[in-house]
Amino acid sequence: MLKFIKHHMDTIAGIGIYPVVSFLLFFLIFLGVLLYVRRSRREHITYMAALPLGDGEDANGSNNHAQP
Repeated sequence: MLKFIKHHMDTIAGIGIYPVVSFLLFFLIFLGVLLYVRRSRREHITYMAALPLGDGEDANGSNNHAQP
């Protein structure tokens, strides 16, 4: 099965550009996330880290859930 796919891919003209494009896309997204994390304030990171463990209150102590 893999030989069939490999042979089929070898017959497509210009197929060699796809690995380069996918690597560049991955690298640019990785750099974007890295820059986002480096530029984030420590307070924001601490707040986001505590969200899954919180009891529904934000940093000011108010409840951020809608009342039924």
